[in-house]
Amino acid sequence: MVGISSLTALVLILVSGCVVEPDGRVYVRPLVVAAPPPVVVDEVPDDYIWDGYEYVGLVGGVCFYLGPGNVWLRCEPWRLDRFHGWERDHADWREHAVRNDHYRNDSHGHYQPRHDRKDEDGR
Repeated sequence: MVGISSLTALVLILVSGCVVEPDGRVYVRPLVVAAPPPVVVDEVPDDYIWDGYEYVGLVGGVCFYLGPGNVWLRCEPWRLDRFHGWERDHADWREHAVRNDHYRNDSHGHYQPRHDRKDEDGR
């Protein structure tokens, strides 16, 4: 009976992610989970829209969202899929986009002028 208990304990240790060294020492291998860092960009959309979850804008056909600290970040594939799903139901969204006069700083805190180089006063 003692042999079965020891064997069961050994099996449980091996299945649980523990490592048994040849000298009999047992340790748990650490689990490392790393999220990829957000893609930092120096681009700022001239216009943006609320897609029901967040502000989204385009720069040269690339989709960006307004992230924490009002920083524009490149959309990950899952955000892009969600936006395209919303976009299918709102084909005229560009006509309702908001002119981006407020969120003009890039991820480094530098002001980025509009791409059309004109403000409302004609500059």
